[in-house]
Amino acid sequence: MTRFSLYVVDDETVARQGITYALQKEYSVEAFGDAESALERLESDRPDLILLDIGLPGISGIEALSRIKQQCPDTIVIMITAYEDVESVVSAMKQGAYDYLVKPLQMNALIVTVRNALETVSLRKEIRALHEKYLSENMPILIGESSDIQNIMDVVNKVAQSPDTPVLIRGDTGTGKELIAQAIHYRSPNFKGPLISVNCAAIPKDLIESELFGYEKGAFSGADPGGKEGLVEKGAGGTLFLDEVGDLPQEAQAKLLRFLESGEYYRIGGTRKRKAATRIVSATNRNLAQMMTEDRFRKDLYFRLAVIDIEVPSLNQRREDILPIARNFLFEISKKYGKSFTGISPETEEVLLNWHYTGNARELKNLIEREVLLSDGPELSISHLSLLKQTRQMNNHPDFPAEALPALSAEGIDLKAIMKQIEKQYMDEAILLSGGNETRAADLIGYSRDTFRYRRKLHE
Repeated sequence: MTRFSLYVVDDETVARQGITYALQKEYSVEAFGDAESALERLESDRPDLILLDIGLPGISGIEALSRIKQQCPDTIVIMITAYEDVESVVSAMKQGAYDYLVKPLQMNALIVTVRNALETVSLRKEIRALHEKYLSENMPILIGESSDIQNIMDVVNKVAQSPDTPVLIRGDTGTGKELIAQAIHYRSPNFKGPLISVNCAAIPKDLIESELFGYEKGAFSGADPGGKEGLVEKGAGGTLFLDEVGDLPQEAQAKLLRFLESGEYYRIGGTRKRKAATRIVSATNRNLAQMMTEDRFRKDLYFRLAVIDIEVPSLNQRREDILPIARNFLFEISKKYGKSFTGISPETEEVLLNWHYTGNARELKNLIEREVLLSDGPELSISHLSLLKQTRQMNNHPDFPAEALPALSAEGIDLKAIMKQIEKQYMDEAILLSGGNETRAADLIGYSRDTFRYRRKLHE
């Protein structure tokens, strides 16, 4: 059982000794005759609760309270006054005092007040321990040494303290927007609630409203007979992460705006107003400012989503983060596949530092994973084809130089097989560079998305 620690700060010997005697059987108590001694002790030890007399010689109780709250904001302070000095009591409560007691003290009242206050301390410790457990099991790692990443994490730590403030995260594909959303959730009071992620671009437009807000039974043909709860309802008490929020159709935008403004919504086909306390964190790689000028995204929704607006720079803009991220991926992936990599060769580091990352950290991860699978370690080097090809690209050499192609001989060559190999290689590279986005990958090699999908399937 936890034994709480208490300070008693009172210049009256009889009062100090009486309080100490009444509490020392149940708690660890240290007594001080003045604020100076208690504040000095506070530099090396932080008690759970302080009983502090207002009318102290030297540093007054009110001034001491201010210093205590600056130094130990979580320590509970109960003020003691010799008379009903309303002005001093009000001042103390404004500065963060938990409660106050009036002399002459009634010991039963003192014990009850202290016990109630320490129940608050106990609850805080329990929540902190639970939070730390959640963090150790779930905390996403946002690796980075750049000032950009440090500034982003400062904002994350601040906004996380609010359980309901909407956050908009903007950045290119693969920059780690979902990791930031996860960090906000697990650092917030909502950490015990659900974290639900939905890619708005991946849901058909005629289904997005029912996914977000649910529907009542019989709402439309093919609906579940029992109805369905929406994601805002499932995320109650937690966080709903709306990835690619710029892809929301106009009608869904209007309903989301209403929910953000009031916390209220209707299921499709329903007449009963519902409420849910769900924090909305959204992300996009689209230019919402341009979409607003084109009336494709509501300005009022943007301002509700972007109460806190976080912009994540591309990996090319924060090159000091490349190697720390690469090393982290190397150790993670090496462990995943049972490999024994311990580092990256200097030559490979130079390649990684100079490479242009179209797919940002996601592209870097894919590249590292491919190299880990192709080699055995212990050092990641550029001795394998994929990194050598990228080195050639950086030096403006083609991926398939003429000397790498088989020479045409009297026996002939299988040109169809060679062309198939070249096409597959370029398609694989395009998928890597686009971070898995088939539409973007198709653009990179001049195919339509349907042609790209069809040709890629032929190579499986």
